[in-house]
Amino acid sequence: MPQEFSLHAQLQKDTVTVGDLPLCRVLLSKDARFPWVVLVPRQPDLREWHDLTAPDRATLTEEIAALSKAMQVEWGADKTNVAALGNMVPQLHIHIVMRFMTDPAWPGPIWGVGTPEAYEDGALAETLSRVRACFL
Repeated sequence: MPQEFSLHAQLQKDTVTVGDLPLCRVLLSKDARFPWVVLVPRQPDLREWHDLTAPDRATLTEEIAALSKAMQVEWGADKTNVAALGNMVPQLHIHIVMRFMTDPAWPGPIWGVGTPEAYEDGALAETLSRVRACFL
């Protein structure tokens, strides 16, 4: 019997579900310092990009490109960072982070800089709505 997709516990803890694209679950990071989503292909046992079939790799690439472009326009970001690290969470997931020359980590990477900030009342709903509008 084939195994079903499930989200890694750390991703569940650190994010809020935005919705689904054809291949990926779209998650919003709970760190309000950065407009930051995570794409997770909804297939079981994926650890690496090359674990996907060629057609699914192409779909993933298109989902990353479309969402990152739409978010860059929506937020007016100076730069879009895309990363698939997986050192802490082994499940294949791709970070898309909008960066600004004024953000607290600029120009370096966001990891390990400062303390994550929770969304204030209303800001989470607004950000979820803005991200959803980027892929509807």
